[in-house]
Amino acid sequence: MGRFGRAGAMLGALVLTASLALTGCGGDEKKPASGAASQQQVVPGAVAGSPTSEPAGTAAAPLKVNPTDGSDKRPVSTEISATVPGGGKVSEVVLTAANGTTVAGRLRRDGSSWVPSAPLKYATRYTATVTGTGTDGQTHQGTSTFTTMAKPKSMIGSGLYLFSGKTYGVAMPVVAEFSPGIPKKDRAAVQKRMFVQTDPPQPGAWHWVDNGTQAYYRAPEYWKPGTTITVRLALAGIPLSNGRYGNVDRSATAKIGRAFEMKVDNATKKMSVYENGALVRTLPVSLGKKSTPSSSGTMVVMEKKESTVFDTRDDPDPQNRYVTKIDFAQRITWGGEYIHAAPWSEGVQGRQNVSHGCVNVSMASGRWLFGQTLVGDPITVRGTERKLAPGNGWTAWSMNWSQFVAGSALPVPDGGAGPAF
Repeated sequence: MGRFGRAGAMLGALVLTASLALTGCGGDEKKPASGAASQQQVVPGAVAGSPTSEPAGTAAAPLKVNPTDGSDKRPVSTEISATVPGGGKVSEVVLTAANGTTVAGRLRRDGSSWVPSAPLKYATRYTATVTGTGTDGQTHQGTSTFTTMAKPKSMIGSGLYLFSGKTYGVAMPVVAEFSPGIPKKDRAAVQKRMFVQTDPPQPGAWHWVDNGTQAYYRAPEYWKPGTTITVRLALAGIPLSNGRYGNVDRSATAKIGRAFEMKVDNATKKMSVYENGALVRTLPVSLGKKSTPSSSGTMVVMEKKESTVFDTRDDPDPQNRYVTKIDFAQRITWGGEYIHAAPWSEGVQGRQNVSHGCVNVSMASGRWLFGQTLVGDPITVRGTERKLAPGNGWTAWSMNWSQFVAGSALPVPDGGAGPAF
């Protein structure tokens, strides 16, 4: 726990570099292998309007479609928009590829544009036919044929920490990662292409870690048990100011399980375990000693290993070097802090802190706790000598809602933003 280090994460086939890692009792380890769900989210087709009849002998003015007719080298992240004469609204978009294939998509809730449900193909010609209704009730239509760009050579790496079909704890944030980080000037455009929908509906917001390598999405409070979260990071082909482009779209649909929460108080050196709001067990713990203190803040279980080895032989402090087999390990920071069984400290658990930063419990407690938790379950530690560092783990809950919203690249309505569609 004596130094800052580096921690990597395998995201799909890409290796990403974490923005911050603090060495702990688990050592300066790499992030666990991870990947994003590769199955593309299927969304409904175009929203149909209800054209009105025009008086005989009159012709409604054509609306202006974007991309403009004849444009080329368009990103495959292109959305279709239009200006309706008289300030009306778009009611229908039909996008067709040169081979006659119709592209599925949907209008944003605010009607600002139509988003294809999958990335467009590179170096392909498309024709967009857009219908809108003016404030005078007249129907307007316009068409545009455009061509997308060739596949770019310079792309970012990206990842999504969410897997389709999995069940997570109530504090599971949607975690997007980028390598290299997204420049500040590009974050609003990127964030606008990161879609999250929940059922039942719950407001939420994105928060960017300072260097742009991570963005978290969460609600004002923990997710409601039983919530379904559907995510699409629609970033394939999105152009960035550093000359790079988004690499792929990533999507996942996952469930939130029961409410399970762990609260650790350094003053009492006990962990209180709650399920669905009720206290179910109190466990004695040993936290980090003064030279290697545990982090105070709200953390999230990020991965679970029934058995592993902590190897800290590369620590610059000889007193912190060791190789130890560990049972029932649950990672809560990138810097090496875990909840884990520590039979060697059972005699002082509940009375004295002797760990290198981890939350030590007995072998019996470790086995029981390991069988109860899900990735995404929250653990809050209070009263230690060190505050949890932003980005050292999934730190979306280590700040209050006002602080979290301040990290959004787009304005967030009071209470949080709703879905884009």
